[in-house]
Amino acid sequence: MTFHAHTLPDFPWDTLVPARHKAAEHPQGALDLTVGSPVDPTPQLALEALSASADAHGYPPTLGTESLRSAIINWTRRRRSVNGDVDIMLSIGSKETVALLPSLLGFGRGDRIGFPSIAYPTYDVGTRLAGAEPVALDPAADPETWPQDLAMVWLNSPSNPDGHVLSVAQLRKIVAWAQAHGVVVASDECYAELCWDVDYAPSVLADEVCDGNTRGLLMLYSLSKQSNMAGYRAAFMVGDPELVAPVLEIRKHAGFMLPSPVQHAMALMLDDDTHVAEQAARYRVRREKLLAALESAGLVNDPDNVAGLYLWAGEDPARAAAAGRDVVDAWALVNALAELGIIVAPGTFYGAAGANRIRMSLTASDQVIDQAVERLADLPQTLARHVEKL
Repeated sequence: MTFHAHTLPDFPWDTLVPARHKAAEHPQGALDLTVGSPVDPTPQLALEALSASADAHGYPPTLGTESLRSAIINWTRRRRSVNGDVDIMLSIGSKETVALLPSLLGFGRGDRIGFPSIAYPTYDVGTRLAGAEPVALDPAADPETWPQDLAMVWLNSPSNPDGHVLSVAQLRKIVAWAQAHGVVVASDECYAELCWDVDYAPSVLADEVCDGNTRGLLMLYSLSKQSNMAGYRAAFMVGDPELVAPVLEIRKHAGFMLPSPVQHAMALMLDDDTHVAEQAARYRVRREKLLAALESAGLVNDPDNVAGLYLWAGEDPARAAAAGRDVVDAWALVNALAELGIIVAPGTFYGAAGANRIRMSLTASDQVIDQAVERLADLPQTLARHVEKL
């Protein structure tokens, strides 16, 4: 199959440029609450580890150093309750794996790959890159209602953008269905340490979910969010050894290697839970400030937004009804907020079901969050003006 770039969807962020220009006109400047890129310092432990291993004159092992592989296994047992048989693949950031995994597993024309109907766009993009057919589905639905000819299913829990978490019972149903039908399940769990209104987000590989049977199951994880290491591109995949092995073989032939200093830093950071809890506490404070400001401004957060790095908000239906109209769409909210100098992402970037939602990131400094809270007080009047123009 010959691949052409035009088979990919339009890059959505380009459509946000006018809103960015409008926000930049604000007298106090623009406040960017769009992309989930960490802004807090990388912990000192990682900086010291990187420096200590900077004399990296030899090629790093594609499989990972023994210390890193041991740290990953210990972390999956300690933090994700994984005790089944698994193998490990390092990746240069988790987005690389999301984009390439269908191709690396050999899926292509004639295969159908499912992913959440509200989702990070790269699940769709990676499917198209492989030449397979993307299929949007409801991850919370009974899997028996999904198309029965799927080759692979992506999960994302806690999810981006809506912050939903799949329960143990839901995951058990998905795993049982997938293993009965020979469907690969790849679960992107990079927000797992950022839970707000649930005790934890279970892993697809956890004993309580798969009973130690990892057949057909893969889990992706990244240190970008939990450890402020996005610039290190420190990530990995764990799961069914029969699925991981051929992907590792391809990576060895292609020379895909995670730099030695990064591997050393990863091993130390995975062994340290203190810095993870400290960063989660920072995000919790920012989240609570924004939630209070949104409520005062007439917006409501998705009630199932219980984890992750984003708020998934829309206009309060009761307030819209009192004004004698339907709730405004995502772009009306984006443009009204841009007038206040606040840049957010429209929910339409993540699927049709986001037509009346915006995604607001918690990855901004305390100063930016505080300024956004102040400006949100003017949203009702600003939004009313935009509605009048419609």
